[in-house]
Amino acid sequence: MRFMLLMIPHGYESAPPGTIPDDVDAVSAMMAYNESMQKAGVLISCDGLHPPSMGARVSFKDRKPKVVDGPFAEAKEVLGGFWVIDVPSRADAIEWATRCPGGDNEVIEVRQIQEFDDYPADVRAVTAEFASMQTVRKTGA
Repeated sequence: MRFMLLMIPHGYESAPPGTIPDDVDAVSAMMAYNESMQKAGVLISCDGLHPPSMGARVSFKDRKPKVVDGPFAEAKEVLGGFWVIDVPSRADAIEWATRCPGGDNEVIEVRQIQEFDDYPADVRAVTAEFASMQTVRKTGA
């Protein structure tokens, strides 16, 4: 089962463009955490994200795209990074999240990724020609 662990660092919603982690000890601890997942064979991918001030949001009112550049005044929580892991259960995903060396201002949301087989047969039929998009690839594991 694949899960996405979403890092939500409170305060990041107002970070200026170019803000990146600069606490060597915290980055070192996070790299050790990432390496432990890689060595355990559960890590598919992980990345940090630039702050919302460097991003954009695309909405689709009446199916027409509208682009708004960051920062986003209404943002209460934003993503700072993510991990995609492959583990046997939700409990295992939560266990990996609890091992993260997160700080006082950080929260990890654990979400299961929808698998192709989760969809009804008629929906799977529509997506059948996109078989390459249904393949899970592990990196570094």
